[in-house]
Amino acid sequence: MAGGARLAGSVRVTGAKNSALKLMAAALLAPGETVLREVPRILDVDIMGELLRRLGCAVTQEDDTTVRVDVPARPRVEADYDLVRRLRASICVLGPLLARCGEARVARPGGDNIGSRGLDLHIEGLVKLGATVESEHGFLIATAPRGLTGAQIWLDFPSVGATENILMAAVLARGTTVIDNAAREPEIVDLCELLSKMGAKIGGAGTSTIEIHGVEDLQPADHTTVPDRIVAGTYAVAAAMTQGDVTIVNGRAEHLEIALDKLTSAGAHVERDADGFRVTMDRRPKAVDIVTLPYPGFATDLQPQFAALNAIAEGTAMVTENIFEARFVFLQELTRLGANVRTEGHHAIVRGIERLSGAPVRATDVRAGAGLVLAGLVADGVTTVSDVYHIDRGYADLPGDLRALGADIVREPDPDYFPVS
Repeated sequence: MAGGARLAGSVRVTGAKNSALKLMAAALLAPGETVLREVPRILDVDIMGELLRRLGCAVTQEDDTTVRVDVPARPRVEADYDLVRRLRASICVLGPLLARCGEARVARPGGDNIGSRGLDLHIEGLVKLGATVESEHGFLIATAPRGLTGAQIWLDFPSVGATENILMAAVLARGTTVIDNAAREPEIVDLCELLSKMGAKIGGAGTSTIEIHGVEDLQPADHTTVPDRIVAGTYAVAAAMTQGDVTIVNGRAEHLEIALDKLTSAGAHVERDADGFRVTMDRRPKAVDIVTLPYPGFATDLQPQFAALNAIAEGTAMVTENIFEARFVFLQELTRLGANVRTEGHHAIVRGIERLSGAPVRATDVRAGAGLVLAGLVADGVTTVSDVYHIDRGYADLPGDLRALGADIVREPDPDYFPVS
């Protein structure tokens, strides 16, 4: 890509990656066909679809954004390493398989190399529901031959994945389960909405206490995925960095309150309407401090994009990463573009410069890749981002969307591309 273009126009976001993958896993809870709409056409969805097929499901994509998951009367219970290693979200089949079949064998997952994300909270929650969980030959093996029983569960950290796995297991458990210090993300609310349509009895979605009254069985449902707040936020930051004027259609500003407030502090104007929101910028951004926290705090998945913004902003910003300790690996690539960054533990000091300089860089994870693309949009000369399979894991067509907004960006074959199979 060549930097210097001002982005203008409109871009539409589809459903959230971080919701769609869990919704697909939740389909395992009921035999028959669950229909999911506004599912993004991304690599992670393809991997999850293949994983479900290997569990015995029929997975079809009816059009660009509709996925049908037809679940057999008894799914297979083993999720192999060759797919699980590529997609950390595949651990979310553990809870549904355990609840449906009384057993599950799921390989320990892979995914982004952004830091430690232990499975202890997942395991502790399922054990409290009555499961036995062991680790053997790289697999987590969970069994509950007599079924699961509701329990009071306190999470030491509001883990999204643990909340989802416990929630999906608890909907078919006997009695009542209460998850305290539960994750509050919009994607958790979205999962609860699908489960409720399937017949689950859930209260407190979107709060720190979720109460689940177990039912004997669930039915398939038809559900529309919540819009992707991270993709929407990425395009909002791109508008501010390029001093542009971009309308994000289907973006939910209420899911990005802190991020949009930060853009306003940087000098952008944010205008909300019923169909999304618009971001306009007529000057160089001002530096803004960032502290990542669990929702409703500032999203860690937007930290690289804002680090890129601070790299070309007026002033100096402190970026604090409290969720994933290895996420700052991305900053090493950003300095290749000339950024002035110094890290100390989980803090980074970013001193803005007027212009970055194009260079070859490598995406180290999905959001790092997006941050580097945004940096390339405002760098002198040509920037080449490799390992773009990371970007494809979270964005259906990032270069195409940016090109439609006026960016000088093209997609070229990547010899290191990581295919689904």
